[in-house]
Amino acid sequence: MKRFSKQTRSAFINYGIIIIFFIVFQTLSATGSLGSSLKGQLIPICAYIIMALSLNLVVGISGELSLGHAGFMSVGAFTGVVVANSLSGTVTNGTLRLILALIIGAFVAAIAGIVIGIPVLRLRGDYLAIVTLAFGEIIKNVLNCLYVGLDDKGLHFSLKDEPSLHLNPGGRTILSGPMGALGITKLSTFFIGIVLILLVLFYIQNFVNSRPGRAIAAIRDNRIAAEACGIPVTKYKLMAFVTSAAMAGSAGALYALNYSTVVPKKFDFNTSILILVFVVLGGIGNLRGSIIAAALLTVLPELLRQFQDYRMLVYAIVLILVMLITNNEKAMVFIRSRIKKLYKLTRKEGV
Repeated sequence: MKRFSKQTRSAFINYGIIIIFFIVFQTLSATGSLGSSLKGQLIPICAYIIMALSLNLVVGISGELSLGHAGFMSVGAFTGVVVANSLSGTVTNGTLRLILALIIGAFVAAIAGIVIGIPVLRLRGDYLAIVTLAFGEIIKNVLNCLYVGLDDKGLHFSLKDEPSLHLNPGGRTILSGPMGALGITKLSTFFIGIVLILLVLFYIQNFVNSRPGRAIAAIRDNRIAAEACGIPVTKYKLMAFVTSAAMAGSAGALYALNYSTVVPKKFDFNTSILILVFVVLGGIGNLRGSIIAAALLTVLPELLRQFQDYRMLVYAIVLILVMLITNNEKAMVFIRSRIKKLYKLTRKEGV
């Protein structure tokens, strides 16, 4: 490992964390040691890790604050549901249908990213955050009014109500406005989720060290100097934004196809803030931190369920304490020193 560069070693460590996570939970599941509650959280954990990594591409690497990331997740989620239902008669293999749903969900979310990014990325700072928040709410409200049906003539769309789809006998409704998607066939698997995380990690880590990635970092550090050097600022910011949207779309499809019912209100402002918390808590620009924070904070509410009414209060206190510790340099130095001392002691005792 010493022969590799620091970036390469860090990348391999990130891959190792994901692979170990997969092996541990697969082993626990195979031996029956994994509870049903935690087992049901495995695919959402994968989806939220991808969301945190993709948002880190915008917030950490591009240096822009986006508050509408759940909107792209919802686009990918409902696109994936429509694709999976539409192909159920022609593609019988569930895994293949899932892969197609992930790809098409990412593609449609990328198109939404282009439509939103072209006008939005000319703004800066708080203005950008406000407008992305507004677009996220617009997407949610459009999905609340969207009805999609399928019959022998193909897909039917309406923004009015279900009868206006005019489905032939034998046709079925896939999306029912505010009721969302009902009767979804569960296709998502933990293995596909892990593979998707590894692909996203591979792309982001190589993108950051590529020429466009270095240009984006230069824009983040000093926009005026980057423009003076001839770097097309809007082009590279849009590249990161659209890539992030595509990744969020694939995560949304993975997430939606893990449940029998999905509603648009699930992907509201609170979800965008939750994903931002993953990024901030793990460290802005720190991919490994985003992975760990997304996994822990997704599981934490379930682990605190025994506290019932005080569950979210304890959750908030844990968040505050973690932020205080991670942002306090003296506390971090103290914790590291204690860990090293404990490690030396265990080695000395032969543990």
